[in-house]
Formats: sequence, structure tokens, C-alpha cells
Amino acid sequence: MTIDVKRWADRYVAQWNEPDPAARTALVRELWAPDGVQVLVDPPQAIREAAADLAFPAPPLEVRGHDALDARVARAYEMFVAPGEHVFEAAGEASLLLQNVVAIRWSMVSTRTREAVGGGLDILALDGDGRVRTDHQFIGVS
Repeated sequence: MTIDVKRWADRYVAQWNEPDPAARTALVRELWAPDGVQVLVDPPQAIREAAADLAFPAPPLEVRGHDALDARVARAYEMFVAPGEHVFEAAGEASLLLQNVVAIRWSMVSTRTREAVGGGLDILALDGDGRVRTDHQFIGVS
């Protein structure tokens, strides 16, 4: 499999900014394998504290399959992009780590100041059709 890493990464980031629900759903189905999974490796502090209060290690959070991934992308859009305060952008060039493993650094950018106010790193393992099988997302990694 040969992919254009920049084009692929641009489409991946675009799904998080897409305002049209039907177009966003189409992007999710185009980019993700039907049983693709996104794992939020380091959950928010509140979740880590709640788990610790119950004597559990901090659990990774994950969504699996097109419907759950569509809901995850839609919720991120509603929280961060729809209010008009932020957009997601690639931060630097995406990297092909192995034949089917892509690393994408991203930023959440203020639409007012153009300053990065958040960001992270996604490590994506692609299937033979170039769709995401696994996405390990690390928030706050620069």
C-alpha cells in the first residue's frame, strides 16, 4: 500500500472540522475501517481521579466501529469547533513511521488569535485499504 501521507493527514484532520453531519459521517466511513478503534491513551484528569478513588488504574478510553467513531468526531466538533472559537490543524508534517503506521501531530487553534491552545499526537495503524484500524491518541503531547 502506498499513500500520500500529507493528503491522508489533511483528510484525517478535516473530519474533526467538518460542519455538515452527512459529510462528516461520510469522511468517518471513508477514513476508518468498519471495526476501527480510537483509544484516548491518557484520559482527562477527572476520569483518572475517579478511577483512583475506586482503586483502579486510569483506564484508557476507546470507541470502536463507524457509529461510535462518528459520535466521537461529532461530539468533538460540537464541543470545540461549532462554537466558532477553535479549529483543528495539522501541526507540522505527518510522518510515515512504518509501511502502514502514520503519526499526525495536531493543534487546536484559536480562531481569534491563531494561537495553539491545545494539541496532541495520533499514531494510526492503517489496514490494507488505507483505512484506520487503530488510532492511539495522546492529548497534550507536543
